[in-house]
Amino acid sequence: MSKNPIALKIAAPYARTFYEFCVDKNLLYQVTTDFQSLEAFLAKTPDLAKYLTNPIISADNKKEILEKTLESQINKQTLKFLFILVKRNRIALIETVISSFLQLVYNSATIKLIEVSTAFPFSNRHRNKLTQKIKTLTNAYEIQLVVKIDSKLIGGFLIKTNSKIIDFTVKNQLQKLASHLDSVLEI
Repeated sequence: MSKNPIALKIAAPYARTFYEFCVDKNLLYQVTTDFQSLEAFLAKTPDLAKYLTNPIISADNKKEILEKTLESQINKQTLKFLFILVKRNRIALIETVISSFLQLVYNSATIKLIEVSTAFPFSNRHRNKLTQKIKTLTNAYEIQLVVKIDSKLIGGFLIKTNSKIIDFTVKNQLQKLASHLDSVLEI
């Protein structure tokens, strides 16, 4: 999600309104699936994100590219919502709107969004074990893991939730050991 408070402030009402519309029309599951797929798709195609945020490109061209790219893959209401963002010149906030929308869904469904930073990718077995352990610890119905690879961590992993950071990284352990040795070996 965008860390820019202005972008969040602008995106939040769009996300909330569309969320309420989806709840009303019983489309929440389909749109949530669409947005999760779209979030991953935009992350893999940064050129599309740049195209959509380019102020020089006309709204009609942006609508056309969205229609050609996504029409067969997402719900009709999701596509209409994206067209509204284009029409109101808010398509540049698409990633922030999607993140805000998904956060509303996760909060309402007791789905916890957990960010995990690791030096190396998890195997599916390790990912499933970690998910189950976090579910047990948080009493969450569902866990949504966002895994980020950070080679600076050397090994282990770092778990971030809304209110806690749990650090199981080799880098952190080495820093603690260095601090301990500094304090013990002071002359």
